[in-house]
Amino acid sequence: MKKLFALVLALVLCLSAAALAAPTEDRAGEPINLPDDVQKIVSMAPSTTRVLTDLGLQDKLVAVDAYSAAYQPELAELPQFDMMSPDAEQLAALQPDVIFITGMSLSGGDNPYQALIDLGIPVVQIPTSSSIAAIQEDVRFIGDCVGASDGAQALVDEMQAEIDEISAIGALISSRKRVAVEVSALPYLYYAGGNTYIDEMLQIVGAENVYADSDPWASVTEEDAVAANPDVILTCISYLPDPVGEILGREGWGEVKAVADGAVYQLDDESCNQPNHRIVKALRQMAEAIYPEMFAKLDAAA
Repeated sequence: MKKLFALVLALVLCLSAAALAAPTEDRAGEPINLPDDVQKIVSMAPSTTRVLTDLGLQDKLVAVDAYSAAYQPELAELPQFDMMSPDAEQLAALQPDVIFITGMSLSGGDNPYQALIDLGIPVVQIPTSSSIAAIQEDVRFIGDCVGASDGAQALVDEMQAEIDEISAIGALISSRKRVAVEVSALPYLYYAGGNTYIDEMLQIVGAENVYADSDPWASVTEEDAVAANPDVILTCISYLPDPVGEILGREGWGEVKAVADGAVYQLDDESCNQPNHRIVKALRQMAEAIYPEMFAKLDAAA
C-alpha cells in the first residue's frame, strides 16, 4: 500500500511540475528558454502589456513600447522603446528575464531583437491571432510564461462567460443586419474582413460582415464602400477627433443606409484593435449598437 501511495504521489507531483513548466516555444513556434522565476519583464506590444497589468504584474514591468504607455498612462514613467527598432543596448542594460514582442516587430524582414537573443535573453513572439480561441491561448500562454497561469485562466474564463452570454442572444436573431467595421478612414479605407476575430465577433452578435469574403484587413475604394451599402457602420478609429461625424459627413455617402439612418457607431479602439481578453468590451458595444432592443433585454436580465 505504501508503495502504491508513493507511486501515486510521484505521478501527481510529476503532473503538477509539467503543468507549471514554462513554455519552451513561443506562439510563433520559435524555441525559448525562460527562467523559472520571472521578475523583470519588457513588453513591446500593447495587447500583451494589458494582459500583464490585468494579471497584477505592473511592478515587474521594466520597460514598454511607446504605444503601451499611450494606452496606459500609469506606465509613462517606465523606459519606452520603439517596438520596430528598439535600442538593443539600452534594453540589454535592463537585464530583463523576458521580452514580449508581436509579429509586427518583424514585419521589416530583419529581426531587430536578434542581438538580444544572441545575448541569451528570451525574446517571446506572439503573432496577431485571427480567432477568439487563439486569443484565449495567447492569454494563457502569457500567464504560463510569467508564472501566472491561474490568473490568466481566470481572465479567459471571465472572457468566455461574456461571450457565451452575448452568443445566446445573437443565436436568436434571424434577420441579420449587414455591418461594416472600419479600421482606417478616408483616404485609405480599410475594413475588417474574413478570418479575423472581428468577423467572428460580428457572427456572435448575430450580424453579417459585409466584407466576410474579403482579405482579413480589406483595402476598399470609396466607390466600393458606398456600393456595399451596409445597414450599420462601426468604427475602431481613434486618430480622428470625431470618426463618427467624419463618416456621417462624407460627400456622396448620403444614400448609404447606415449613414441615412444615422446607424454609425464608435467602438472602444483599444478593445477592438488589441487581440486580448478585453475584446469582449468591443463585443458588447457591437451588440448594443447593432441590436439595441435585443441586448437591452440581456442587460436587464444580467
